[in-house]
Amino acid sequence: MQPKEIAALLDEPACAHNTKSKSGCARPKPGASAGGCAFDGAQIALLPIADVAHIVHGPIACAGSSWDNRGTRSTGPTLYRIGMTTDLTEQDVIMGRSEKRLFHSIKQAIDSYAPAAVFVYNTCVPALVGDDVEAVCKAAVEKWGVPVVPVDGAGFYGTKNLGNRIAGESMVKHVIGTREPDPLPEGSERPGIKVHDVNLIGEYNIAGELWHVLPLLDELGLRVLCTLSGDARFREVQTMHRAEANMMVCSKAMVNVARKLEQKYGTLWFEGSFYGVRDVSQALRDFARLIGDPDLSARTEQVIAREEAKADALLQPWRERLDGRRALLYTGGVKSWSIISALQDLGLKVVATGTNKSTEEDKARIRELMGPEVKMLDEGSPRALLDTVRDYQADILIAGGRNMYTALKARIPFLDINQEREFGYAGYAGMAELARQLALTIENPIWPALRKPAPWEEVAS
Repeated sequence: MQPKEIAALLDEPACAHNTKSKSGCARPKPGASAGGCAFDGAQIALLPIADVAHIVHGPIACAGSSWDNRGTRSTGPTLYRIGMTTDLTEQDVIMGRSEKRLFHSIKQAIDSYAPAAVFVYNTCVPALVGDDVEAVCKAAVEKWGVPVVPVDGAGFYGTKNLGNRIAGESMVKHVIGTREPDPLPEGSERPGIKVHDVNLIGEYNIAGELWHVLPLLDELGLRVLCTLSGDARFREVQTMHRAEANMMVCSKAMVNVARKLEQKYGTLWFEGSFYGVRDVSQALRDFARLIGDPDLSARTEQVIAREEAKADALLQPWRERLDGRRALLYTGGVKSWSIISALQDLGLKVVATGTNKSTEEDKARIRELMGPEVKMLDEGSPRALLDTVRDYQADILIAGGRNMYTALKARIPFLDINQEREFGYAGYAGMAELARQLALTIENPIWPALRKPAPWEEVAS
């Protein structure tokens, strides 16, 4: 990508804080561990598109270090689980044959797996030596007739978040708008219910949690054309331009997609969350509000009333066990505020939250939920987390897998909330699972046993 294109992605007009300051988003810091790299961000944003061959053009370590690090699930194809790379070596670079190697890799992927499309991810080495990845992809399309999409997100361009936006930019530029949606199957229409098409942007179906929400949308007559990118198919991404409304699930990742769809096709969008009873209900209301169908609004309120009553009955025993417990939440992006709402629904008090990957809008929502004096952690070193747990008397640390051993060594109950987790927490049904996992973690009998003095210490005393 050209420097001007990267700068445009950083100065995202849809970020409210950019209207207050000309400086835009924070500039990338290549190599910073907290920021990751642009290639990693681009790949994990699109990898859940399940019927696509995802080829990493670069040394094998780029593919090996990034493959399968997001616990997304698929209802069908598993092609996305196969790691593919051109495996560039020094000889390929010296002899100038990396473009040829990419061309043959695309052929091998098409011949072996017959994918719906091929995505080619640029990395640092081919970007530095000047490979024209877009030209190779174009030649491959002409040769084999299969869509081949370049995703130019070389690692040194910037942070993981920039890579997320580069991935979205590639979809807008090369994929969205290239196909019309399928007509509704004959006999699928329900009397008195008009079907409206919508998209979910920045939803990755971690641990299959999207499947907790889809039945509700289907009941309301909201057909999800595409989820970008959890459990998605290439043909679905092509039709995103025909949606009547878009829900932005993680604005830190792909807000540029929502903005450009509004700019190009007039599709209205809102930012929402499927974590927590209140936020799920609000997301359903926002869909009805943007679409502007009075019948949909009335049916939405009926569904919300029914589901909230069921959720309250289901969660009441868990609330009695969790009421008054104190949690330290260290995550980022949309989860930095949406999980706070879910925890508050369960009666927990969030004593502090991480904002490492949060936008200014995310931080504003945190202050709204927790008050102006809330403690926000911009960095999550083990020392900072442990000091916060001690100072605020937290009963549990809720964070990503990299913080698990910090918690366990300090004998603090720990729950994984990030992309590697095995349990889905979205939707009304997901709240019951979140409550169950919190209770099992905090009440585990191992904690009192670990905190007792060791047998030899008791003897010595």
